[in-house]
Amino acid sequence: MDTAKEHFQIVFVGHVDHGKSTLLGRLYADTDSLPMGHLDKVRDICAKQGKVFEYAFLFDAFLEEQEQGITIDTARTFFSWGERQYIIIDAPGHKEFLKNMISGAARAEAAVLIIDAGEGIQEQSKRHGYLLSLLGIRQVVVVVNKMDLVEYGEEAFRNIEQEYRAFLAPLGLQPQYFIPASARNGDNVAASSGAMPWYGGPTLLESLANFVKRPARTDLPLRLPVQDIYKFDPRRILAGRVEAGQFSVGDTLVFSPSNKTAVVKSIEAFNVPNVIHSVPAGRSAGLTLDEQIFVERGEVASHKDAAPEVSDRFKANIFWMGKNPVLAGGRYLLRVATTEVEMEVEAILGIIDASTLGRGESPQRIERNDVAEVLIRTRRPIALDRFADIDTTGRFVIIEGYDIQGGGIVIEVFKDEQEPFRAEARRRDFEWRRGEIHLEERVRRNGHYPGIILFTGEKGSGKARLARHLERRLFNGGKQVYLLDGKNLLYGLGTDLSGADKEEMVRRFGEVAQILLRAGQIVVSTTNTFALADHQIIRALVHPHMVITVHMSFVEGPLPDNTDLHFLESDDLKAAAKTIMELMEAKNILL
Repeated sequence: MDTAKEHFQIVFVGHVDHGKSTLLGRLYADTDSLPMGHLDKVRDICAKQGKVFEYAFLFDAFLEEQEQGITIDTARTFFSWGERQYIIIDAPGHKEFLKNMISGAARAEAAVLIIDAGEGIQEQSKRHGYLLSLLGIRQVVVVVNKMDLVEYGEEAFRNIEQEYRAFLAPLGLQPQYFIPASARNGDNVAASSGAMPWYGGPTLLESLANFVKRPARTDLPLRLPVQDIYKFDPRRILAGRVEAGQFSVGDTLVFSPSNKTAVVKSIEAFNVPNVIHSVPAGRSAGLTLDEQIFVERGEVASHKDAAPEVSDRFKANIFWMGKNPVLAGGRYLLRVATTEVEMEVEAILGIIDASTLGRGESPQRIERNDVAEVLIRTRRPIALDRFADIDTTGRFVIIEGYDIQGGGIVIEVFKDEQEPFRAEARRRDFEWRRGEIHLEERVRRNGHYPGIILFTGEKGSGKARLARHLERRLFNGGKQVYLLDGKNLLYGLGTDLSGADKEEMVRRFGEVAQILLRAGQIVVSTTNTFALADHQIIRALVHPHMVITVHMSFVEGPLPDNTDLHFLESDDLKAAAKTIMELMEAKNILL
């Protein structure tokens, strides 16, 4: 590749057998962009297989693809023309290879859609247009190929142009050009055609030069998903790629969803002789902070005046490519930016018909290659944006098993019941006056990270007995631990509250707990003062500190959501406490 020229990525898509590979082969041949000897090599392969030479074979490089006659994999090739280095992404058009098409198109800045003049607009032509709109590609050229099969007739071309423009308009796609072409004969590919004097627009090659390079994303709010944390004692370097905006040394960053804030102390990079003062969108870098806050992979750094949304529930449009259908209530793994979290399809609102753009009745399943509107709930709150605002943190993939089986875009983010408490926690952390002792120092001295163990269950089920035993075991082991009972607050911080002020009581409990956690303590809490729903508020207030929920009952039965461990009233205290401590080790509370 010529690194001195501007790089531009274009995806070519079209219904199967509409001549996409032939068009690309012809484009490369007519611009002398083929590798030395490649044309002769392909002619020899065709001769050995007894096939008539096709320009498509110049691009469908794999022998298996030539034998089947369809493009299977997404291929990336390069050629220079004018002032640009073009990166051409050849995406399969066959319905069974839709997944490859999407993975290819996701990297593109513009698209060329190919339609057969004889067959006209097909279902896949509309599906490809819809998916390009989902992926945020707005620069599009449509090539009406195989015009020689309709005797280069203008009426056939205009009919396709009118129908396809009408379909794409509601999707926000307005193609710059519709180009009549014949890839086999080279008409309007790299050179103008004398066979269609009624057409006065550009050739395909000329239209590529008219695509506008995507503007720098530095004018958007900062989005820096944390990819990894490297520990070089005593320094910790946070690494990631700036997906939008930019940051500089001295900037105050907020990390979502944890709400932790810190100032950028330095920007780190390998083998860079000069000091780096700022990093723009599209660049990867490391950074150190002025204090050692607890930040994990998946957090999204932003400036505090334009943070991403934080929620565990949102509406999305998804496209599904897995063999097994998506079921309402089904659980999968969701990945947005560097975050991975378990998700549930709370409801399927409707299947979107790619031919009409209409939404059908609310079904109970999404079949392979369907596009649907759904409600998604994640196991824990995550940082994300609406796709219309910032695409990189508004786009996600869905994993089933060990493979990506679908993807989608965030349409609407819902404020959940805990959002007011998360907002309070954000305000509190922004203004918090920090002492000289950092968390890592407390961890080294105490031998553990802070965390909170919440006991739930019916009255008399043994919660207090087990909690006190756990407190004693931890204390005897040299740990900093405190038993915080919500009832104690009723006679102290809560004396001014009535029974109707339950929410405020829970809020005060959460604030007391987070102060103890900031002091490096392990907090053990057991009380019937709060209901199970209140524990979610407490989680929001003390996030990102680790919370473990232990449920106690008299008999086996259904467990509340977010339960980590379950014991019966009759279980042995020592064995139960040991199990809890083993989980604390697994979750890195105990080192």
